[in-house]
Amino acid sequence: MEWYEALLLGLVQGLTEFLPVSSSGHLEIGQAVLGTAGEENLTFTVTLHVATVLSTLVVLRKEIWALIQGCFGPVNPLMNPSRDYVAKILVSMIPVFVVGMFFKDQVEAFFGSGLLLVGGCLLVTAALLTFAHFAKPRVKAEISYLDAFVIGVAQAIAVLPGLSRSGSTIATGLLLGDRKESVAQFSFLMVIVPILGEAFLDVLKAIKDPGLVGSGLGIAPLAVGFAAAFVSGLFACKFMIELVKRQKLIGFAVYCCCAGLFAILWQVLA
Repeated sequence: MEWYEALLLGLVQGLTEFLPVSSSGHLEIGQAVLGTAGEENLTFTVTLHVATVLSTLVVLRKEIWALIQGCFGPVNPLMNPSRDYVAKILVSMIPVFVVGMFFKDQVEAFFGSGLLLVGGCLLVTAALLTFAHFAKPRVKAEISYLDAFVIGVAQAIAVLPGLSRSGSTIATGLLLGDRKESVAQFSFLMVIVPILGEAFLDVLKAIKDPGLVGSGLGIAPLAVGFAAAFVSGLFACKFMIELVKRQKLIGFAVYCCCAGLFAILWQVLA
């Protein structure tokens, strides 16, 4: 992999991880366009995922530190707001945990299966964002445990390439009537542990099968890809939080529709 390819893929990963346009779908499209579809490089994938997680930690560092202080503060009251919030995040992880533990092989089979699935899922993402934009549900005071679980189900379904994780979770929260600021922050915090868990599983896979690592990658592409994903992730995370506050998602719906049609046409005409 050349350094400029790593730069491009890092930018794609960092920007699309937080914007509601599907990072996995865009990477599938990028690989198809560049002619690198089917190439496995676990080290590079893990590097990009870790970079985007770190960008989330930097952007939301104050909120995360406040939660840590609240969770490890005085025992009484037993369920203070910080512990209650963390408990809801844990509830939201249940669906993706089930999918990761019992259906990981089936999910991975979808990747590399062509752009028809990616294009279809991008069209679904566009429809979901459109519904969230025009819906006017009754706004709730806070995210409930049931809301957290339903948002978690949306995250679990969004493991499909082309179905945006951030778009699915934020749109689901908005349709449930949760406040825009709350659902954006919750969406980005709830993904930290699953992404780190996925990276950890990938590392274990690499240890078990060193052939997946990609011995000829080199340090430079890794460093460039990491830096590109981290810096672009910082921008995208901040930008998306501010954008959701104004509930301006319809533009991304139009974009996902165009990207989905492009993916389908590319597959059909290739």
